[in-house]
Amino acid sequence: MAINLLFTCAGRRNYLINYFKEAIKGQGRIFAADMSDTAPAMVDAHVALIVPGIYDDTYIDALKSIVKAHHITAIISLNDLELPILSKHKTDLESTGVKVIISSETVIDIAFDKMKTFDFITSIGLKTPDTYTTLDSAKSAISKGLLNYPLVVKPRWGSASIGIDFPETEAELDLAFQLQHIKLKKSILNTASQDDLDNAILIQEKMNGQEYGLDIVNDLDGNYFGTFVRKKLNMRSGETDKAVSVIDERFEELGKIVSENLKHVGNLDCDVFVANNKLYLLELNPRFGGGYPFSHEAGVNTCSIYIEWLKGNTDVSQFNNYEAGKLFSKCDRMLEIKSTSQA
Repeated sequence: MAINLLFTCAGRRNYLINYFKEAIKGQGRIFAADMSDTAPAMVDAHVALIVPGIYDDTYIDALKSIVKAHHITAIISLNDLELPILSKHKTDLESTGVKVIISSETVIDIAFDKMKTFDFITSIGLKTPDTYTTLDSAKSAISKGLLNYPLVVKPRWGSASIGIDFPETEAELDLAFQLQHIKLKKSILNTASQDDLDNAILIQEKMNGQEYGLDIVNDLDGNYFGTFVRKKLNMRSGETDKAVSVIDERFEELGKIVSENLKHVGNLDCDVFVANNKLYLLELNPRFGGGYPFSHEAGVNTCSIYIEWLKGNTDVSQFNNYEAGKLFSKCDRMLEIKSTSQA
């Protein structure tokens, strides 16, 4: 049986395209779809496909047509903003016979709405930074000594890496909060935030400590597989740029708690701060994240594991050889883009 994988919103995730190309080893083909024919990941896929934007009324029908025309086995999304859309239409898409590797609408909603993330984390007994959605509530907490500067001000819905400020005074907080609302209305997060624009910006406790990235992996039925940890040594444009692999029972325990309560499907990219020897969980991103290459290169081949699971195989132990102390750094490379829209 051929395994043909479609990556939607492929963007710049060339490393993931290439990891899956290597893993599939002639058993099928890797398809990359994006609304832009200059998306870098399109270059490395076996087949590149142009699709409408994710908010276009014809988007789901376009994906269904691709699935039927190219006998796609599974769809994997690489974009936060697309996750709620694919999850909502999962049953419709899977009526074509494709497997959509995505978590339930409930899981996506918890991860996409950072206040629901906060509520979920606290409900399962884990620590997370204090979070507020209004200036009044945040200032009240500050006056009571429950919240201290510096703070984090960021969008509530979608990609937290878009527009983050770190105010250190009340004047800066007022300006940052106002500016975030202005920037939000101009950004791609505007559509995602329409439900409650008045509470669309978060004010959060800024953690002082060591930051870690986690890949908490469940199988395609939501059962726990493993937690793979990297200590972040350097960040660039909101993504991990340099990191070293870590094996620590504390993170394994946290990963199991999240997995068993969230029941997500596949890879869950998370951020954790260790402050005062306590673990604080910040983000839940139910997809492959920018930190996945560090897990992959340290010995867990989640790409091959996905393919085995799609084939119905449950013994994937040969693809988990994770080692601690593996230090890696990202670097740029140049790609020639053969765009059909060049002047």
